[in-house]
Amino acid sequence: MARQRLKSDLPTKVCPVCQRPFAWRKKWADCWDDVKYCSERCRRRRNN
Repeated sequence: MARQRLKSDLPTKVCPVCQRPFAWRKKWADCWDDVKYCSERCRRRRNN
């Protein structure tokens, strides 16, 4: 049985809209390099 990673061990980025750090999520495993925003809300607010 594999050990789980601690959240502090996961890679992080800073959202350009809200300036908050966000951590890697499993659903972003295939596209982590393309992820820029922490949430759908920030993605929609990017130009405002």
